[in-house]
Amino acid sequence: MFDVIIVGGGAAGFYAAIHIVEQAPHLNVAIFERGKTVLSKVKVSGGGRCNVTHGEFDPRELITNYPRGEKELLGPFHSHAPMDVMAFFEERGVSLKIEDDGRVFPQSDSSQTIIDCFEDEAKRLGIKVLKNSSVKQFKKHGDGWQVTTMNKHYQAKKLLLATGSNTKIWNQLKDLGHTVVPPVPSLFTFNIRDERLNGIQGISADVSVEIPPKRIFSTDRSDLGLKSVVKEEPVLCSEGPVLITHWGLSGPAILKLSAWGANILHDYNYVFRVNVNWTPEYTTGSMEGFLKKVKEVEPKKTVARTQAVHLPRRLWTKLVEAAGIQKDEKWADITKEKLQKLAKQLTACSFRVEGKSTFKEEFVTAGGVDLKEINFKTFESKLHPNLYFAGEILNVDAITGGFNFQNAWTGGYLAANAIASQK
Repeated sequence: MFDVIIVGGGAAGFYAAIHIVEQAPHLNVAIFERGKTVLSKVKVSGGGRCNVTHGEFDPRELITNYPRGEKELLGPFHSHAPMDVMAFFEERGVSLKIEDDGRVFPQSDSSQTIIDCFEDEAKRLGIKVLKNSSVKQFKKHGDGWQVTTMNKHYQAKKLLLATGSNTKIWNQLKDLGHTVVPPVPSLFTFNIRDERLNGIQGISADVSVEIPPKRIFSTDRSDLGLKSVVKEEPVLCSEGPVLITHWGLSGPAILKLSAWGANILHDYNYVFRVNVNWTPEYTTGSMEGFLKKVKEVEPKKTVARTQAVHLPRRLWTKLVEAAGIQKDEKWADITKEKLQKLAKQLTACSFRVEGKSTFKEEFVTAGGVDLKEINFKTFESKLHPNLYFAGEILNVDAITGGFNFQNAWTGGYLAANAIASQK
């Protein structure tokens, strides 16, 4: 018999367990982990450095990074925000740093530092960690819960589910009457096979990107041309750095599109067009005007070597080539049509996306327990007393940068507060 069973030996589970026992040392708390190791997602986060949270300390700004959960997390973030998380680790001897882009990492640049902190604290506080303990079933047992693993039944007064995107747990919650929003991938990169990107992997640029309405898409690759279409508002848009990779496009601007467009892009079956403006300070029209001036000023120079705008040289060369301009062509010899094509390549460069790839090891899903069924002051189920949630099991997800962990920490903390404060 336990006072509290936490299912899920990840970030939210450990954070909650530690806060419960620190506030209520008399409580007997256990963490059930289905794998042979705990904190596996912490291990791979941030390329093995562990992006603990983000250095955004204004809750109203913080919530803008959550495509799902923005409204619900405002109150919780006023109670437990990134500054509180940073204090938690600093007080336990883990030095942190805020990098230029706002991401927070341990000074050691090693996720093992965070894992060691959690495991040491769990041991110090007497929290039982049961590995290889996959939960097969949980059901009400009097005022509490019965949790069944492969070989044993356990009872607990309170149950906290911190199981992430676990379909089996979601299915059991549906049997208990909870609504589960179907999960779809979030935070992914775009698979693109296009000559303009070949051989220039590793190049990055600050761009604006947008996904046009589906009905103007075509499966015919000839639509890469300049045929005019009625200008329609994009379905999704984003700005920021884009990284050219071996498989297509990645980087913050692409990841934002994938997060906010998780459901839309799933409906598109991950086949769609993305338009990239490599020079977001220009429109196609204003770029054409600018290139005409360059032609007047630099008539004897070759276009490929001039690099009229601030872009990586190899990318500029690829876009010039895509506009049908030869390597030795001079500005004076460029036709109006080629000038228009170059302006479009620079400001409305259209790519066909055919599939997605997981961003590094950080697989995130949109979907989970419907937020209307959660009390966000306590992260307790509105349907079943003494049942709590934390982390990605809920229909909450965020863009990359430490925000998903912050959701886990905040939910775990508020659930712990509620559990520890009850007699």
